[in-house]
Amino acid sequence: MAAHDYELCMVFARMAMAGDGVVLGLGMTFLAIRTWLKFRSHSKALKEVGETAVFGVSDLRTFLDCTENEVMVRTEVLEKGVKPQEPRQKRDQLVIVRGTMQTRAALESQDSSCNVDTLSPKNAEDKAVYVERTQTYVYTEVSNLVGLVTRKDLIKVTKQMVPFVLVESEAHRHPHRQGEAVFVHVNMDGSQHSLPLVTVFYQLHPVPASSYTFLQAMFGRRYPVGLLDEEKILPLGREITAVGVVNMSSDGSPVIKSCNHLPVFLTQYTRDQLLAELSNGTKVLFWMGIAFSTVAAGVLCYSIVKNWAKWKQRQQRQQQRPQQDDEARHTMSTEEEPENSGDIPDEDLCVVCLLRRRQAAFIQCGHRVCCVPCAQRVEQGSNPLCPVCRQIVTSIVRVFDS
Repeated sequence: MAAHDYELCMVFARMAMAGDGVVLGLGMTFLAIRTWLKFRSHSKALKEVGETAVFGVSDLRTFLDCTENEVMVRTEVLEKGVKPQEPRQKRDQLVIVRGTMQTRAALESQDSSCNVDTLSPKNAEDKAVYVERTQTYVYTEVSNLVGLVTRKDLIKVTKQMVPFVLVESEAHRHPHRQGEAVFVHVNMDGSQHSLPLVTVFYQLHPVPASSYTFLQAMFGRRYPVGLLDEEKILPLGREITAVGVVNMSSDGSPVIKSCNHLPVFLTQYTRDQLLAELSNGTKVLFWMGIAFSTVAAGVLCYSIVKNWAKWKQRQQRQQQRPQQDDEARHTMSTEEEPENSGDIPDEDLCVVCLLRRRQAAFIQCGHRVCCVPCAQRVEQGSNPLCPVCRQIVTSIVRVFDS
């Protein structure tokens, strides 16, 4: 492991274990809360999708007409002053619709084979209603921690979309409506959901190596490997399922738009496949929430116990400190009382204060040249050295004359 990698790991470890694991416990608690919130939203979405009716494109107009008539009847009853019963359905209803993608211009021209106003990918012959082109620089970095690391930096994204609708497929079209243009508009405004895109072009253009690249690899710096070109589309004529809110537009045609609380809007899955995917995702989130909650509870309990023990020890030291200070002050007052220097020979006086008898010997050198208070000051000083031989003083010993 390189020195900078080791230092980085140590910094993260110290940050995580700060406060005896409080930071790590709070981080795991945040992950647990996020996981449980996602589990709740997926559970609600699973329940809503399971209770949502599946409609064909040709049945949506009839469904919306029935809902509109019910609203009108409710309004008339309210005008008559009679308390009506709550309607079964609201104006904006969550529905599941499966149909074939078609451009709105081609549908209005009454010639679906014309493919008016379609998008053509740059590197494919397919027709599409949505095209996304991305260019990414690919870098490789030599790391002693995990070996080779590949990183991608997105440099350019180009998105194009034409208005499109869902039409009934020929296999499911009602026999009495073969000549009608039955469709539902797809409103993508404000939708943040991912789209079921198909990759039609994926190519890595290598970047030729140079001597500077060799130096970058030697010193562990990242160096360019290539430029990645990728193109994804929503192909025309593909069957797709829309899960969203449907209502009538100003021109009387049905429009379906996304629901922000649902994790999906357009998908290639059928209703049963979508329910299976949501069920699997809900189970994974459930067990992840249990795992994160257990780890967070364990770490937080450990940190609480450790900090509680430290707080108790601190309280005990604070309670014992006044008594110890009083004892030390009394001892120092008795020891620091100067003796009658006339009764002490000059060779027995402390070399520091010249007031008290030499009663302390320094450990390591063994010199007995100071009194006890002065020896303690020398030992506790920032540079504890013997006043005679200048050797380091590690401790003192009080010497009593027999």
